[in-house]
Formats: sequence, structure tokens, C-alpha cells
Amino acid sequence: MNFVEELRWRGMIHDMMPGTEEQLQKEMTSAYVGIDPTADSLHIGHLVSVMMLKHLQRAGHRPIALVGGATGMIGDPSMKSAERNLLDEVTLRHNQDSIKKQLAKFLDFDSDAPNAAKLVNNYDWMKDYSFLNFIRDIGKHLTVNYMMAKDSVKKRLSSESSVGMSFTEFSYQLLQGYDFLFLYQNEGCRLQMGGSDQWGNITTGTELIRRKTGGEAFALTCPLITKADGGKFGKTESGNVWLDRRYTSPYKFYQFWLNVSDADAARYIKIFTDLSKEEIAALEEEQAAAAHLRPLQKRLAKEITVMVHSLEDYEAAVEASNILFGNSTSEALKKLDEDTLLAVFDGVPQFEISRDELSAGVKAIDLLTEKAAVFASKGEMRKLVQSGGISLNKEKLADAETVIDCSSLLDEKYLLVQRGKKNYYLLIAK
Repeated sequence: MNFVEELRWRGMIHDMMPGTEEQLQKEMTSAYVGIDPTADSLHIGHLVSVMMLKHLQRAGHRPIALVGGATGMIGDPSMKSAERNLLDEVTLRHNQDSIKKQLAKFLDFDSDAPNAAKLVNNYDWMKDYSFLNFIRDIGKHLTVNYMMAKDSVKKRLSSESSVGMSFTEFSYQLLQGYDFLFLYQNEGCRLQMGGSDQWGNITTGTELIRRKTGGEAFALTCPLITKADGGKFGKTESGNVWLDRRYTSPYKFYQFWLNVSDADAARYIKIFTDLSKEEIAALEEEQAAAAHLRPLQKRLAKEITVMVHSLEDYEAAVEASNILFGNSTSEALKKLDEDTLLAVFDGVPQFEISRDELSAGVKAIDLLTEKAAVFASKGEMRKLVQSGGISLNKEKLADAETVIDCSSLLDEKYLLVQRGKKNYYLLIAK
């Protein structure tokens, strides 16, 4: 497998330094990507560079994931972020361990193969490096003119709304350049990869390696992922889409990919899966013939949910989706854990009901009119019951006088009312 060719047909190359492809064809090459450890989970914005490492390893090369424990404390000016708070070492190590567990789903760290992946943290080689030694050993090799010419610096300094750039942020590219030099000297790393906004920082590293050692190193960047409508990729109303189920449930994760547009699905399936060109072409043909069946979105959502979570989580997410949009049973509903239940019915009208009153038993007609205003009148409810239009927990309500008690609650707390095909209400016993 030719790594550069693989990235090229997937639309994953933005810039590449001359000689990069030749280096990768000549020998097994170590390449790294930097990851910010300010959280204990990756989000899907990280996935492009992680997939680059995955394809690199599949092509027989050696991936290195660099956790930026030192640089992550500063903030990268090309990201236009505010300066960051210093993480204490305990938090940093916790975040690093959590990120490695997530990366292990994409990369092989544990085999004895020569191209087994490696995780490093630049905090380890920066924490004892004194400022005097750093500016003497590293700073003298790059001129201020060279550093000022970088797009990320120029944009920041020329922005009218900018409050300027601190020396801390200005030094970011020097620190990232030193990372590349360190990995070049200690791990034989010849290539750094990242998003297109990182080009300036990466080429600072190749220049530092050339000036300090006379050696040659390479750079490759991928395009920044956007949505077809111009919106920001990976952001939802509730924020980032995380890989950790504590922050984004597998159901919500699956739904994110399932709901992307046709244009986005056609791009994302190349970037975020390792399906072959032939498999993707076949899916594109299916999509062209029957776009309403959404074969691209369904396969994309399956592949990435299985990769990040598990096959079981994917199947549970599909089953949960069927509860809302299909003809699923009460058994399927009862299998849902509380987090998934709340995720599935996020946004539906909710009513609080008294657990004490429910313990004694309440007639359905009283429960859904007086205790929770699902219906405006008892007459309206009776008519809908007679036509089979009301379900409780996915079971048809045959008689408006049926007594409901706590034994009907899902997770000992919830009662799901369905009115017609599409109107849901969640009753919460408190």
C-alpha cells in the first residue's frame, strides 16, 4: 500500500514537502502527529490526524502520537485560542493515559512489529530544559524574521481585533520545532503530519533539523474538515462530539454520522473509515440510485461507531434509533439504559408526575389529562384510545381506564407516552 496514494484518493492531502513521497517509498519511515491533552478524551476533530496515523501504519510505516503536555499549556496562535491554563502533572498524565486507550482502537501499540505505534509526551523532554539552555541551543538557529513570516503569526499580528500576541504564543512554533528535532534525533522520525493550519509550525521543525543537524525531514498536511454548508465540523448544539461515552453517548455519536448531508457523507466516508476505493464506489452507486435509503450515511455511521466504541454499541444505537423512527417493541425500549433513553428522547415534551400517587395506581385517563397535560380533555383521549392511537412504553393502550402504577416505569423512573406515530412525551416520576 502506497501511503501517499492512499491519502491522495481519500482527499487527505493539502500540502506536502518535496521528497516526502520518495522517502516513504524508500524505507519504513517514522512519522508523528501532535495531540493537545487539555481534555481526557479526543473529539472527532482529532480523528483526521489519527486516521492519517492509522493509514501510515497500514502502509508499513511507524506512527508516533505526540501528546503535547508542554505545548498544550501554551496555546497555538494558529488556532486563535486564548492562552491556556497550566495543567498539573497528575491531570496531564491522566489525560495522556485516557487518550492512549482511545488511540489503541486505531493503532497497534502492543505488537513486536518494527512499526508498532509509540506514544510520547513532549512534557517529558521539556520539563527540565532551562530557558537559558533552550534559547542558546535552539533559539539561535531560527531568526525572528523567519518566525514572523509564518502565516499563523502574520494573521494574528495583522488582525484588527487582535489584542496582539504574547511572547509565550510566539515561541510556540519554536517549541513545536524542537519536538520534531527531538524525535528526529531520538526516534529517527523523518515526517510530521497535521492539519493545514499546522504547516508553518511543521516546516519550522524541518528547518530547525536542517540548520541544527544538516539532516532532512519532511512535512505533510491534510485539509481542515468543514461541512458542505460551511458550518463547523464536529460541533453540535451541545458542543464537541467526543470519543468518550461519558461526554457523547454511543447513540448520539452514531446519530451525528447518520445525519450528515449526502455531500458530507461522500467525503467523510473516505476520510474516517478504511473502506477500500471499490467498496466506497459501490456505496456511492447505491446512494445515486436510492439517496433516500442513505447507504453512505448508514455505512459511515456503522464503521466509525464500531471503530470508536464497539459492534454491540453500534447495534444498540441502531435499535435505539428504531424506537424513535421504526416499529420497535416494548422489549427493545426496556433494554435501553437511562443515558440512551434520555438521548433518544432528548427534546420531547416532559412532565413530572408524583411517584407516591403512581404507587397507589392512577387511571391512564387521569394520568394523561390531570397529572400530565398530554391531552387537553378526557374526551379527546378516549377517542384516540378507541382508534388505537395511544401507546405506553410502546404497547397499545386498549382502555383509557387502565390503572398505571410504578411497575410500568422504565428504569424505575420514566413512562413513555406515544400519541399517534410521531408525538412522544416522557413522564418522569419524582
